[in-house]
Amino acid sequence: MNERAKPEKVLSPAKVPVPERVLVIACGMIAREILAVRDRYGFDHLELTCLPAEFHYRPERIAPAMDKAIQEARAQGYRHIFAGYADCGTGGGLDRVCEKHGVERIEGPHCFAFYQGLSRFEAAAEADMLSFYMTDFLCRQFDAFFMKPMGLDRHPELIQDFFGNYQKLVYLAQTEDPALEAVAQKAARLLGLTYEKRQTGYGDLPAALAGALKNH
Repeated sequence: MNERAKPEKVLSPAKVPVPERVLVIACGMIAREILAVRDRYGFDHLELTCLPAEFHYRPERIAPAMDKAIQEARAQGYRHIFAGYADCGTGGGLDRVCEKHGVERIEGPHCFAFYQGLSRFEAAAEADMLSFYMTDFLCRQFDAFFMKPMGLDRHPELIQDFFGNYQKLVYLAQTEDPALEAVAQKAARLLGLTYEKRQTGYGDLPAALAGALKNH
């Protein structure tokens, strides 16, 4: 008499391990890029909230705002948090906040560095000393971030005051978008700078996010 085949043991859906959600508190300037990386690599348990992109010009506000945002996230039940910032001009202030809360951040001094990859950025640092960087975000927001706040749309004679010490505009392109490149080229002509494009993609950002998720 043949024994009946024993049914395979199936793990019930309730017992399938579900990755814990990881909240990234990021600079609004890189929000689109973080979401693009999340979707490309299937980082489905990554959640995103952003601090204002204008803090790019007010770095003294980043660390206090991050401190408050982390406390609020903890109160909402987030156990795993990652800072979507490099140092970004905080002079170590952001690191002190991260250490206080046991949170990690993206390595590097700023997004212009991690987009290029830290090793490549460091290798080009001396040659880029007089370079003005633009990214996809800054191309999209050129009028809002430069022309209007600096009054260049009304007083073009101020261009020399603001940009006279630069020699080159370097467009760090996250995507291949002719419309954005056209903005960067126009900006170089407007500011009287030579132009260079570097197709960086997302640089070190995917690895930084993957590391944050892997650790949790």
